[in-house]
Amino acid sequence: MCAPTMSSSSSSSQRRRIAVVTAVISVLLILAVLRPTGFTELRSKIHGLHVTKMINYAINNVVSSPHRKLLSPKRPVDKPARFWGDTNKCTESDIIVTQSPGAPLPSGIPTYTVEIINACVSGCDISNIHIHCGWFSSARLIDPRIFKRINYNDCLVNGGHPLPNGQSISFQYADTRSYPLVISAMSCL
Repeated sequence: MCAPTMSSSSSSSQRRRIAVVTAVISVLLILAVLRPTGFTELRSKIHGLHVTKMINYAINNVVSSPHRKLLSPKRPVDKPARFWGDTNKCTESDIIVTQSPGAPLPSGIPTYTVEIINACVSGCDISNIHIHCGWFSSARLIDPRIFKRINYNDCLVNGGHPLPNGQSISFQYADTRSYPLVISAMSCL
């Protein structure tokens, strides 16, 4: 006589049942252990701390498209304070670069308005203003005499000409994202 054999479908369904029962028992055991030891305290920590950290991480560390080479924004560097008697010097902090969102183009591409201001307190004019700008590009044409990308991460302001004290230059660009624009070099006049 032959021994009775199980079909493969019945053995796989039996394995599934065993796995489900094992998982349910494991969850029940974990809950039984956590309940007397402060399950509500653990749950509030998980919701309060970890969820907040995950949200902050998601907001501050957005993963960009892999096909675009992007720069992370530079951290501000403390510039040395200027002495009141030293009126012949200027620092990078005398150039203020602001950037704000504008109305999107009809095609839906976001626009950004950039203003570069010479705020030199000693009354100096500043020329050869270069800005870290990554692979800056724009769907809207920008006058190259105002702002021009010369090379990767090097944009020239005002064609290198002096920006008089108290004056500003502004332009608008259109791209799917804003570029961090930070002063990289300049010359005091």
